[in-house]
Amino acid sequence: MLSARSVLEALKACGVTFCVGLADTALAALTTLVHDDPAMRFIPVTREGEAFSLASGLWIGGKSAALLIQNTGLLESGDALRGTALRMRVPLLCLVTYRGYSSLRRKGAPTPSGPRAADDFSQPDLDSAALVTEPTLEAWGVPFEFLDSDADLPRIPESFRRAQQESRPVALLVTRNME
Repeated sequence: MLSARSVLEALKACGVTFCVGLADTALAALTTLVHDDPAMRFIPVTREGEAFSLASGLWIGGKSAALLIQNTGLLESGDALRGTALRMRVPLLCLVTYRGYSSLRRKGAPTPSGPRAADDFSQPDLDSAALVTEPTLEAWGVPFEFLDSDADLPRIPESFRRAQQESRPVALLVTRNME
C-alpha cells in the first residue's frame, strides 16, 4: 500500500508548499489531500509541460514545489523539462505515476532500459509509455527511484535532497495508486 497521507506528510517535511501538475487516477487521493491542506496549494495545469515551467517559476520566487504528473505527460513535456528545468538547473522533485508498470512487469517485457523493437510497441497488453519511461529519463539525465509502498517513503526526502544538492529534477516513479 502507498498512503497518500504519508506521501503528503513527507512532502511537507521537505518544505514543499506547492504541488503543480495534472491529476490522474493514481494521484487522486494525494491531490485531494493537497487541496484540503491549508499549508499546501495545488496548481493544476492543462499540459504537463506547463508544470515544469510553473514549478521553475515558483523556485525562482523562493518557493518549493513538487510536480505531480503521469509518465505519458512526462514524455509530452520533454521540451519544458529540457529547456527550462534542466537548463536552469532547477531542483524539482517529480512524482511521476508509471502508467503501464504492472502490465510491463507481468508480461516480462524486455527491461525498460533495453533495446526496443517495433513489435514491443504494438503489443495490445502493454502500454507503450511504460516501455520508454525509464530510458527517456536516463537519456535526459534525470535520476529516478521507485515509490511502490510506504516502505519506500524514505525515498521522498532522499530524492528531494538529491534534487537540491545536484540542482536538477529528480523523479520518483509511482508504481501504484495511492490510497
